[in-house]
Amino acid sequence: MLLSRRKVRVDTERLVLRPPVHSDFREWAELRSNSAGFLVPWEPVWAATHLSRKSFTNRVYWAQRSISNDTALPLFLVRRRDNVLMGAITLDNVRRGPAQAGTLGYWVGEPFARQGYMREAIEAVVHHAFQRMDLSRIEAACLPENMASRGVLEKSGFKYEGVAQSYLQINGRWRTHVLYAALRNDRRGRTLAGQA
Repeated sequence: MLLSRRKVRVDTERLVLRPPVHSDFREWAELRSNSAGFLVPWEPVWAATHLSRKSFTNRVYWAQRSISNDTALPLFLVRRRDNVLMGAITLDNVRRGPAQAGTLGYWVGEPFARQGYMREAIEAVVHHAFQRMDLSRIEAACLPENMASRGVLEKSGFKYEGVAQSYLQINGRWRTHVLYAALRNDRRGRTLAGQA
């Protein structure tokens, strides 16, 4: 089965956001491995094969299918000046019809945390989702104690909407999450979400 290949690339001042490709494997595996202590408390339990080439190959094929089927937008964060892979951001669970919504997830390697890269990526993806994908609502969730994630969402124009009990299994336990959303036509107060 041949899938149509939609070229997706989102450029920002310091980043190129693009889908993963097979040649990213070594850099991705090294970044995830070296940042494991930083990432594991905030993520679902990694499978024993999480960092394997086969698992990464499956991830690349899933990204290609998701983009072609308009169900997700999985992108890697690549630093423009030196082509270094820094993390990933995914607009997943894209719902069309009356919803026109998607769910945002992201991670950044420890060496690149707290330098504004993720805020830059979030703002670019939200803009792309509203302007190019015609979505109306972008949702995100994080653990209540993850102040870095809450801060980047709030600085990116997302608004707090509530709490979801036992929302996701994180690090092996069902965890309650705080919910945020950015709306294309937000009437809940001033926001810069999705602005160019």
